[in-house]
Amino acid sequence: MKKFFVLDTNVLLHNADSIVSFADNTVVLPMSVIEELDKFKSHNDELGRNARHVIRQLDSLRTRGRLAEGVPMENGGTLMIFTETGRCVDPGLDMHVPDNRILAVAYTLLKKGEKVIFVSKDINARLKADALGIEVMDFEKQKVNIDELYRGQREVLVPGSVVNEFYQKKRVETEGLELMPNEFVLLRDENDEKHTALTRAADAITLGPLHEEYELVWNVRPRSKEQRMAFELLMDPSIQLVTLVGQAGTGKTLLALAAALECTITLKRFDRILVSRPIIPLGKDLGYMPGDKDEKLAHWMQPIFDNLTYLMSDGNKRKEHEKDESAKQKVDKLLNSHLIEMEALTYIRGRSIPRQFVIVDEAQNLTPHEVKTIISRAGEGTKMVLTGDPYQIDNPYLDTSSNGLTYTVERLKQQKLHGHVTLLKSERSVLAAAAADFL
Repeated sequence: MKKFFVLDTNVLLHNADSIVSFADNTVVLPMSVIEELDKFKSHNDELGRNARHVIRQLDSLRTRGRLAEGVPMENGGTLMIFTETGRCVDPGLDMHVPDNRILAVAYTLLKKGEKVIFVSKDINARLKADALGIEVMDFEKQKVNIDELYRGQREVLVPGSVVNEFYQKKRVETEGLELMPNEFVLLRDENDEKHTALTRAADAITLGPLHEEYELVWNVRPRSKEQRMAFELLMDPSIQLVTLVGQAGTGKTLLALAAALECTITLKRFDRILVSRPIIPLGKDLGYMPGDKDEKLAHWMQPIFDNLTYLMSDGNKRKEHEKDESAKQKVDKLLNSHLIEMEALTYIRGRSIPRQFVIVDEAQNLTPHEVKTIISRAGEGTKMVLTGDPYQIDNPYLDTSSNGLTYTVERLKQQKLHGHVTLLKSERSVLAAAAADFL
């Protein structure tokens, strides 16, 4: 029995190709969904682009027949636009609300005896559908199991002789371990828990040492083994994409900026540093703030400025002969010389970015498609770093399993050009660690 998948608007806005993701079944778009797409099509953000893409898909399908009666798609399925007027069974909801009109379509098909599944990323809409007796589901494509998310590291109990062999030969071969590229392994003596060796996968079966020169980066010394792993990936020129996942205060952004400054200013590997983060406002959008683009952007980039100020402060002075300037003066000098560029993600689309150290902060607020768009901007010699906390998501249609950061971690974990670390311990302060653990 073929199924009727009734899609909510947010599914189409989340993934523009969602209408072809349900095999040879019937995809139903209520007229209210088309009307809501029309409201989004003029937006210049990812939602607007997805709305326009869906509308173009529907227009191309229109040539195959009447959409109201259902038209065939290339995947063997059928696409149908359902007009609610005069055709819907009243489910007892306020029909002035667009979401309720969409639910009415699913309810009508259910009463006709069809196998109906309502698909929405809106939890409240799924709750109302379930109360009406309609089977519901989230849009599962591009989702990962957060509980099984690749951590980029593991601990293995071994005989003490294996740890000794590693320190003697600087490498050791493993048996029975399926190593991911650039995965870190902590070898722990099964008879002495303090006898350990921190290693990194050199290939599928061999563990090698970490680089000693990455112990201190821009006068920042790692405070945990996870931070040490992060520096190893951030400083290694063979790694083109680094993902750092961790709760607030674990040092994700600070480590990335320290490595960016070291690689760009000291080692001259890159021409400049590009820092960006998604604009997810709690109130009015970016355009309502006073000032030009840079002045508006400064409000959203304040966490970046805070970290830069610390890295450029006198307490973190790297050389005795450095001029006695304030941290703000040093940061302003970097910005004025364009060694560091702050950019909204809106303006990255369509660019080609060669020889730059790119940091995308708060990447958990991006969809998988947005992350793909950003990474695909990387030109020759560019390094990308994505940082974020999957448990602090402000995007209403993303969660720990469907955001672009965790999706990237899982999809690219087998690629040699990618490295990942999950940072576990908050290092910001005792108070910040307590808040992260208990609040």
